[in-house]
Amino acid sequence: MVARACIRNVLRFEPHRRCFHSGYRNSQFQPSHRPRHGLSIVSHEPTRPQVTSLFSSRHAGNITTTTLPTTTNPPAAWAQTYHPPTTGLISHLPTRLIPFAELSRFDKPVGTYYLFMPCVFSTLLAGTLTTPLTPPLTILTTTALFFSGALIMRGAGCTINDIWDRNLDPHVARTRLRPLARGAVSLPSAIIYTGVQCLAGLAVLLQFPWSCFFYATPSLIFVALYPLAKRVTNYPQIMLGLTFSWGAMMGFPALGIDLLSHTPALIAAVCLYASNVAWTVLYDMVYAHMDLSDDKKAGIRSIARAHETSTKPILAGLAGVQTALLAGAGYALGMGPVYHLAVCGASVVGNGVQIWKVKLNDAQNCWWWFRYGVWITGGGIAAGMGLEYAAQYLGLYKEDVAGAHDSTVATKVAF
Repeated sequence: MVARACIRNVLRFEPHRRCFHSGYRNSQFQPSHRPRHGLSIVSHEPTRPQVTSLFSSRHAGNITTTTLPTTTNPPAAWAQTYHPPTTGLISHLPTRLIPFAELSRFDKPVGTYYLFMPCVFSTLLAGTLTTPLTPPLTILTTTALFFSGALIMRGAGCTINDIWDRNLDPHVARTRLRPLARGAVSLPSAIIYTGVQCLAGLAVLLQFPWSCFFYATPSLIFVALYPLAKRVTNYPQIMLGLTFSWGAMMGFPALGIDLLSHTPALIAAVCLYASNVAWTVLYDMVYAHMDLSDDKKAGIRSIARAHETSTKPILAGLAGVQTALLAGAGYALGMGPVYHLAVCGASVVGNGVQIWKVKLNDAQNCWWWFRYGVWITGGGIAAGMGLEYAAQYLGLYKEDVAGAHDSTVATKVAF
């Protein structure tokens, strides 16, 4: 009789036990009496946030609470709470402005450097095309303007990205504490802030020749579409490349060279742009491996997910494409041996070392190579182009040496 009574009591509590351990506890599953002998059920699961539900239950008039389930064994990073920055420039901002600075990633400038590099490449190439050569001071002031624009528009792009991803970021450990994801910035405020940044970017753009406005405007389409690409394709990095590489064309009109009226310059700009697209896909594929496990859980698509087991061969192929296209840009403009040795050499060595050394299953190692790859590869390419510009500026080439084609494709092109 005692055993039968115990079995009856266990069966009576079974619905409640199932609900409790699955992470939900609704009032309609509560037992109609308290357990005898003061027994209670103790959960060993992590504490979950309580959400108030106004839906009625069989206990009319009562407001019930529902315990939301969480991921089993969440990553260690998920246990972290947000702490305001204590170092860096944004730590000195008023507290209410810090979330907006974080939206623009002012505390993580590496993305700005990646956006800035194509602008440097195109400016240095374009500087060798004018007659006489563009003065070094003009090169410096032009690149300084480009850096200002890259800083502002990269911030605008990050804000747009976070607006689109506000429902995805909470599910990824690395992004769960972003301002929109943690609720530090409201959606209307983020939209207004995006508009302010775009206006600031327009103010910088208007400092360039008027033709730059028409060359730059189409890039906004890619800025807006990139976050959507993660939802519909395994290759959003290509869309990112089309966006981040736009500066590879902007240096030419910035120095007064109309791409549409000069075929060699147009061919060089297209090759330079395509080479930067390949480079962007390369470095962002490494970056995507940082979030690989979380992306799988959240359903976020990326080239790293699609080619997880064949990443390094793809990286090697992208590096080869980048180098070949850089060589094509130099050939179209009749560049000298310094260009081909220094620029193409920097691409081969920088990318080669990164592909060889990066540990794709180690998020910290991926971050290191992403963070410093912009200087190892991008900085090397920029230095090579700077050497070619210096060689021409100092008259180390005869005018007919670099122009291996006909006179219209000579090193110095008059416009």
